[in-house]
Amino acid sequence: MVKLPAPPRTIPLTVILIEDSPLLRQTLGTRLDELAGVAVIGEAEDEHSALELLQRQQPGLAIIDLELKTGSGFGVLRAISLAPDRFGYPRAVVFSSHGHAVVRERCFALGVERFFDKATQFDDLLAYVRQASPC
Repeated sequence: MVKLPAPPRTIPLTVILIEDSPLLRQTLGTRLDELAGVAVIGEAEDEHSALELLQRQQPGLAIIDLELKTGSGFGVLRAISLAPDRFGYPRAVVFSSHGHAVVRERCFALGVERFFDKATQFDDLLAYVRQASPC
């Protein structure tokens, strides 16, 4: 009997959710876990916890809300942009209700790949993550 080689193993896209709303974290986490090739490996609701989690887990993607329980998403983005090696060079996207042009410009200046509006772009965020996953 000839032994066939095992199929190549695909490393999932690891994701951290940084969002202060427990309901939104749960909803988004559940939907992301349903995507092939995506693994949600952590959640944080404030800036300090987010930075600790990012350093410990070093995800492939961070989904970041701008308003957090304490601190802000801007603080998280600033830390990633100043020391990306400390956090494993994660890709960062913003998922926020505050999408004014000035806010978006500030996010992009801090290295954000995409900005998604919570009110209208939930499915667009999922499509982005699906496209970014290796499967």
